[in-house]
This record gives sequence, structure tokens and C-alpha cells, in this order.
Amino acid sequence: MKIHPTAIIHPSAEFGEEVEIGPYCVIGEEVRIGARTCLHPHVVLQKWTNIGADCMIHSGAVLGEPPQDHKYKGEKSFLNIGERNHIREFVTIHRAAGEGAATTIGNDNLIMAYSHIGHNCQIGDNITMANMVGVSGHVMIEDKVVFGGIVGVHQYVKIGRIAMIGGYSKVVQDVPPFMMADGRPTKVYGLNIIGLRRNGVAPHARDGLKQAYKLLYRSDLNISQALELIEQEVEPGLERDYLLRFMQNIKFGFGGRQNEQPKR
Repeated sequence: MKIHPTAIIHPSAEFGEEVEIGPYCVIGEEVRIGARTCLHPHVVLQKWTNIGADCMIHSGAVLGEPPQDHKYKGEKSFLNIGERNHIREFVTIHRAAGEGAATTIGNDNLIMAYSHIGHNCQIGDNITMANMVGVSGHVMIEDKVVFGGIVGVHQYVKIGRIAMIGGYSKVVQDVPPFMMADGRPTKVYGLNIIGLRRNGVAPHARDGLKQAYKLLYRSDLNISQALELIEQEVEPGLERDYLLRFMQNIKFGFGGRQNEQPKR
């Protein structure tokens, strides 16, 4: 391990092999850092933060601070970050609210400078988040989503895999998988064809998704009618079936957010 003498490290912190900790880093209570992870100068890891192997965390990042949530009363909660994540300058990620709960970041994500991920979020794998993206609490982002810069995401939103969000967007409702969305508020304006190709989705499945997109967003049908026609006319498959389930679940939530249940 390479630990700079100016770093402040709690005795209970645990490190894997070949960890590097730069000048003036602060490592809190019961922090765990995986092998070969590198912390640049002035990184702060607060207590109960767990970081996997081969991560790169740049200067000024603050990870594992208490949640910005009135319900939080000091209970033990966690921030769990997977492997091979690249976290750029001044990123902030908060641990969860609720005893034993966790904010979770998957593997192979690129989170660019000044972005924020709030409490109780569940972030998947291979996500690209450009500068100054703000993600509120209880958001779920599935694998391989791409964000433009300066995007704001409302609490309890769910964003489906291989979706793309345009810069400066205001995301207040769920974004279906495979779609491109943009605007204030965000609206779906196309199918993420390039993303589908890059991720190996077969041509016949892409054709089915194109047909589904037209029924959902380029017809005079309401959502229920469009979903019924998609079931009847689009060839079944993993992508089509997943899109149907995602869209059907939205109606059980509040304000177009399937993770937020209506108050009774």
C-alpha cells in the first residue's frame, strides 16, 4: 500500500492489497477499500462506506456522508460501491436513510465531476454520468444508461437500461428502457438505436422495439391501447417483454414513478 503521511485514517478502516491513498485524504470509521483502488488528494470517505477493487476516486470527492433527509436520525446505514468505478472530482454520494439500508453503486461506472447521487439510490453497471448530474433520493438507474450534463432527476424515478438522457433535462417521471429522452420536463423523443447496436441487441429485436416505440409515442393510442397492440403485434422476446413490464408497472406508482407508491 501507498499511504501519504498527511492522510487521516480511522483505526477500524480496512484496505485491500496495493491501495493508494493520496495527500490529505480522510478515511472514516469502518470504511473498507478493495484492492488496487486509488484515492487522489483530498478525498473524504465517511463511516460505513465500502468500496470495491480497482476504483479510481479523484480529488475532492466526498463519499458516504449522512443523507439529506429529515427522516434520518443517525442510524447505521451504508454506501456500497462496486468495482472498477471511475469517480471524478468533487462527486458526492450519500449513504442511505433507514437502519441497515444502503445506497448502492454497481460496477464499471463513470461518474463525472460535480455530480451528486442521493440517499437510497440503486445505481447499476456501465453507467455514464456527465458533469453536474443531480440524482435525488430513492432513484433506480439500470445498466448502461447515459446522462448528458446538468441533468436533474426527481426522487423515486426509475430509468430503464440502455436509456439516454439529454443534457439539461429535468427528469420527473420514469424513463422507459431503450429510449432517448430530453427536455424540461423530459419527454421521450426516439429509440436509442446506437445504444442497442453497441450492446449487441439483435436486428429482429431492434425492429420489434421500433414498432413498439411507434405505437407508444407516434400514434393516437393511449398507453393501455398501445401496450395491448404491442402484445398482439410485436414478436415476443427479452427486450419487448421487459419494455412491456416496465410500462405496465408505471401505472401502479405516483406521478409516472413506479417506485413511488400513491398515498392512501
